[in-house]
Amino acid sequence: MTSSYRINYQLRSHKRDALIEFIKGTMQTSFVLYDEAEIELPETSQDRGALVRSKERYAEIMSGVEKLINVRDHIEMQKQGSPEHSRLHRLVPTVSQFFTPLPLRKAFLLADAQHTISARHFVPPSFNDIRRILNTAQVCAIAPTLNLVTFDGDMTLYDDGKDFQRDSALVALIIKLLSFNLNVAVVTAAGYTENAEARYEGRLSGLLEGFAMSSLTNAQLARFHVLGGECNFLFQLGEDYHLHFVPEEAYQPESVRTWSQNSEQINAILDIAQANIQKCIDDMGLSAMVIRKAKAVGLVPQPGVTILREILDEVVLSTQHHLLRYQRSPSVLQAALPFCCFNGGSDVWVDIGNKLIGVQMLQAYLNAKPEETLHVGDQFLSTGNDYATRSSCCTLWIINPQETQEALVQLTDILEKQK
Repeated sequence: MTSSYRINYQLRSHKRDALIEFIKGTMQTSFVLYDEAEIELPETSQDRGALVRSKERYAEIMSGVEKLINVRDHIEMQKQGSPEHSRLHRLVPTVSQFFTPLPLRKAFLLADAQHTISARHFVPPSFNDIRRILNTAQVCAIAPTLNLVTFDGDMTLYDDGKDFQRDSALVALIIKLLSFNLNVAVVTAAGYTENAEARYEGRLSGLLEGFAMSSLTNAQLARFHVLGGECNFLFQLGEDYHLHFVPEEAYQPESVRTWSQNSEQINAILDIAQANIQKCIDDMGLSAMVIRKAKAVGLVPQPGVTILREILDEVVLSTQHHLLRYQRSPSVLQAALPFCCFNGGSDVWVDIGNKLIGVQMLQAYLNAKPEETLHVGDQFLSTGNDYATRSSCCTLWIINPQETQEALVQLTDILEKQK
């Protein structure tokens, strides 16, 4: 008989990250078994000694995970083409690739100094604690070789559905990245087929105003790109501080350019997605509408309506299921087109293509290796559209623009010291 715990675990698998859960579990063991502080009495030297020991135990755990990831184990097995033989893979079978070692002990000590994780007696290290530690470790690791930084748009650079504001602290930070002669790109699901340059410029208006008021050279300005529709439309910043369309043949491989010629397959994917989305709207009585574009279809709530995340996840997972069943049929398998079905936070979209392809195209176009590329986004669960980028670059998992700002402050401080 299947236990209720197992059922609930399986049903919530789309809301979990296996590596973070593994690290959290190892740290919680220390939290439960070795808490020595007398928290009901006034602070004593004995209590302070217990806090030091607590910090050191957590740091030792992070050192152990660091060894599992780094060169002599998982990364080395990756290089040999057999990551499944690493000890980390045996412990976390779904673990993704790593393109740099991660200094997790150092990152934990930095996080502990800021958030006093080791001083807590009632709240163990959390999912978000581990996520932020991994982000700090990745920033420290990639800074010396960084070439390309890509950003999601909504909830990464600006609030969901809003525009990039001129007074955002991220304006100065992105300008600073360009001043270090790094390539910077916004990789967004938003895809506009009419008056596209003006639409993207509207969303990024505050950032473009910041560029115009900066001292960036023309060569540095040209290092800024916008990739829309996941991977379908590329724009480059010009000397006039406007975005200019980059022809597909300049950056898209032949395999991607042939998608547009396969309109029958595109329409078949979008038809199936649209039918399932409409069925979800009808079955759950949602106050929402379906929007169809040339290479995308989505569920968008009616004005003033908020749809629960659980409902949006249901639409995503059911639509993914129907599309994968279609693509696995013998008549389609060889010619299957890549797609991305994701929960955008307030809506659901199915796009032809995905951000993995988008990041890979930018890497080839801008001559950036995976270990030199950093993608920053908020959608790294399996129902999000940043998730796939893990296969081709280093990543930072943030939850809002404030966390993006904190990560970029860390990154630019390191870059400034290197300079």
